[in-house]
Amino acid sequence: MSSVLLFLLLTQTPNDFPPSSTKPPKDAIVLFDGKTNLFLSMEGTKTDWKIEDGVLTSTRGKGRQRGNKNHIVSKLHFRDAEIHVEFMLPPKGSGNSGIYIHGNYELQILNSFGKKKFGMNDAGAVYGFSKPLLNACRKPGEWQIYDIRYRAPRRDENEKIIEKGTITAYLNGRKVQDGATFAEPRSVYHPFRYGTTEYLKKIWARQKKTMTGPVFLQDHGQPVKFRNVWVRPLDKHAFIYGE
Repeated sequence: MSSVLLFLLLTQTPNDFPPSSTKPPKDAIVLFDGKTNLFLSMEGTKTDWKIEDGVLTSTRGKGRQRGNKNHIVSKLHFRDAEIHVEFMLPPKGSGNSGIYIHGNYELQILNSFGKKKFGMNDAGAVYGFSKPLLNACRKPGEWQIYDIRYRAPRRDENEKIIEKGTITAYLNGRKVQDGATFAEPRSVYHPFRYGTTEYLKKIWARQKKTMTGPVFLQDHGQPVKFRNVWVRPLDKHAFIYGE
């Protein structure tokens, strides 16, 4: 994507949040829709996740990426943004997956359907930081929708966080996070720590200086399906990494 096209996308009229339609707004950048695929492996190479009928399915890793390390990472890097992800839980198993924003902050995907007691591990949580306000999870086999408004934490010249980031999120049209705050990542399993690669090390070093980074879809050993993934940058800091 050229810098001119990216600038044009970023100067479109703002849209309401959450969007009233699953169709990407004009100023959104599509990461995956069956035709466009702006995701790579954690090595920066072509992903081995299965794509069929416009649907991307989380796939277990092989070799050094075994053991819940086969996440995929977007070529698009951004600072503040709205993120739209549609997913479907498998009919069996926990349905564990997640949306790793900037590789550090996970919006949890899990089969939490029907739970009256729910917490940090359940769908709608910002894992390690904020449990969901309510349980909005649908049944396995039904398409579900995350709409996320993300403001990245701000760092000083020494790469220290001086202003916490925030997340407001809707799951299936119901608000599950309302300005949840976070600072340094807490999980030992986030992609820049667990199973990281030389490709990701370069991204992480740059991210701490610029506060721009990618979004990851998580491999946690479950065949969770994804479709219609897009990002709407909220500033002019977005770019395609490597171009």
